[in-house]
Amino acid sequence: MSFNAIPGQEAAKRLLQNGLRQDKLSHAYIFSGPVGTGRAEMAKALAKAIYCQHGVDDACGECLECRKVEHGNHPDLHMVAPEGASIKIEQIRELQKEFAYRATASGTKIYVIEHADKMTVQAANSLLKFLEEPTSRVVAILITENGNALLPTIQSRAQWIQFTPMPREQMLLQLLEEGLPAALAHPAVHMTAGLQAARDLIASNWFAEMRSVVLQLAKETLTRYPTSMITVQQRIVKTELADHIPTLFDLLILWFKDMVQLRLERRDKLVYHDQLDWMSSLAFSRDVSAWVRMIEQAVEIQKRLRFNANSQLVIEKMLVEMQGV
Repeated sequence: MSFNAIPGQEAAKRLLQNGLRQDKLSHAYIFSGPVGTGRAEMAKALAKAIYCQHGVDDACGECLECRKVEHGNHPDLHMVAPEGASIKIEQIRELQKEFAYRATASGTKIYVIEHADKMTVQAANSLLKFLEEPTSRVVAILITENGNALLPTIQSRAQWIQFTPMPREQMLLQLLEEGLPAALAHPAVHMTAGLQAARDLIASNWFAEMRSVVLQLAKETLTRYPTSMITVQQRIVKTELADHIPTLFDLLILWFKDMVQLRLERRDKLVYHDQLDWMSSLAFSRDVSAWVRMIEQAVEIQKRLRFNANSQLVIEKMLVEMQGV
């Protein structure tokens, strides 16, 4: 993994590569941004570039040091991830113990903390002292979806690098060039922030099935309502799709948005472009305001899932709301 292999994030690459060229890397970075924007890949690329025996501002990918990083067995690179729901103080203490030893010939030790916002208060305070008083040449990389969730004192002692979502059009073009199905690529780019996240979603065993179920529910609810309740039982509640209800609502909201676009006779950016025949006629069964209200209701009902609402009841409520709009 080199910087060039990471799509987008040009500002982040430029900042890090300038630091490498000038030998002025920060002792700590916060890589903040949505899942799928290349934060972990950038951390690995930076580690490779630091340890590379031949490159200056990027990794050659071929030398022994680069291969060690790639295979996850470089002695001076340490990864920390949550154990269960959080990163605990014992994990930070273990990290500090590791860093008490001198680095190998590279002279630099690197640690990467994934989901850094999940540190307990005790772990974060322990890390803060480590940031303030490193025992050797150290580079810390804290990966998080929300840098503002970190302790303010940690934020102030690290250099922020913001990772931004790739433009949807660029993501879609890349996915289609890779030969991924257009029917899945279109919704995936609306539901993820980066190429790898979109690829992972498309490759999941259940995503195509969930898309099919959402389309069936939408059609049945608005044309032969009682059948949709049976579909909920047979194709969702009793299957693995029951573990992915938030995605069902994401796909349903995208469908409602398509109906608004069709009602306004805008067809150039439809997500469910392959369903145009039956969706076109159905779109004109309601006015634009009705479709917009469905979007609002879906968003509101989706929020209840975050508070452990019964998923079957939530779906059935949405279908009833669609009938009553």
